[in-house]
Amino acid sequence: MAKKVAFYTLGCKLNYSETSTIGRQFTNAGFETVDFTEAADVYIINTCSVTENADKKCRKVVKEALKHSPSAYITIVGCYAQLKPKEIAEIEGVDMVLGAAEKFMIVDFISDLTKEPKTIIHNKPIDETNQFVSSYSYGDRTRTFLKVQDGCDYSCTFCTIPLARGESRSDTIPNIIKQAEEIVISGVKEIVLTGVNIGDFGIRNGERADKFFDLVQALDEVEGINRIRISSIEPNLLTNEIIEFVAKSKRFVPHFHIPLQSGSNKILGLMKRRYRRELYVDRVNTIKSLMPNACIGVDVIVGFPGETREDFLDTYNFLNELDISYLHVFTYSERDDTPAKDMEGVVPGSQRADRSKMLHILSDKKRRAFYETQLGKNALVLFEADHKEGFMHGFTSNYVKVKVKYDPVLVNELKTVKLTELLPDGEVSVTEAHEILTH
Repeated sequence: MAKKVAFYTLGCKLNYSETSTIGRQFTNAGFETVDFTEAADVYIINTCSVTENADKKCRKVVKEALKHSPSAYITIVGCYAQLKPKEIAEIEGVDMVLGAAEKFMIVDFISDLTKEPKTIIHNKPIDETNQFVSSYSYGDRTRTFLKVQDGCDYSCTFCTIPLARGESRSDTIPNIIKQAEEIVISGVKEIVLTGVNIGDFGIRNGERADKFFDLVQALDEVEGINRIRISSIEPNLLTNEIIEFVAKSKRFVPHFHIPLQSGSNKILGLMKRRYRRELYVDRVNTIKSLMPNACIGVDVIVGFPGETREDFLDTYNFLNELDISYLHVFTYSERDDTPAKDMEGVVPGSQRADRSKMLHILSDKKRRAFYETQLGKNALVLFEADHKEGFMHGFTSNYVKVKVKYDPVLVNELKTVKLTELLPDGEVSVTEAHEILTH
């Protein structure tokens, strides 16, 4: 009888694409994949170090796994596993910890499921992790997260990702095109490009071989994919040529997610970000001048060391006046081995929480205001497989979330609808539209 394996992913879209790739390795090795809530012989937990309390989350998931299957073999991979393998090894029930390079050789490492008295760690130094391993998510019929780049050469003072994932490195364009064509055959309608710093795409063996713009142009020619979405791109790497190309593209959608982190130039300097707020304004204005209906999402960190109330209000007012659509708000939390951990001007936890709350309220206001500008318009919606209380959801190309009565026929279908009303829950209701849209 086939051994059973179950997966749990914490963190980003990149982690989801990698979990999916590891899952296919297990399938090829003869394992049967089951849901995490079922009894399995092996549980793989893919961790994150960006979210707060990585250790707490990891412990909780391990505990849940052992509830379903007390004698299961538990393996931890991902960013937290690279950064703190010994800490993870102390968690009761963990059998193996695999670092950034080793996680893709997981099937070789755990072919024997014998539980040893001591946790096994395979974790080589991050500066020896320089191979790019291709990944894309599979199983969600609607969209696929396609990994095109890994690692980061930036040295932002708050970030552990270079320590967890190593230097910037990329796949080749022909290989990415080949994967996109495989994804088309599977019936997926939307590809989301992911990486740690995708705007830095094109570095192989430590040398720049391509630019992200080269990849964008090549992917636009892949037949059969309806939509390609850029997940997140640094403002200093989002060039005019990329913005202009997306504006007239056949497949790239008018949706940008651009990390800001702070609207205060003083704080951006302390963070060692590679731009100032003036450049950010320029990027937003350029996008909106070419694509007035574009959706723009923003990452912001509150409570960074040295952030006074004035600095925070600087950020708040900056964002309030900016023509953006929503925020992803992160409350700063100290990370070992980062320069920010030893910086002066620590912001008390209660103030961090208050600032976060203010920006979450602002985000809701921004999203509603953006959605209101779209009411009355016809839009092409890709419907998801979710089914909640008799309703299902879908997204327009510019990331407006719509809600309709559940209909299994609509799953993974592109349908032209008219956006009619902003509902109390912040989603948009729609009616049938007769105009045919293709993008």
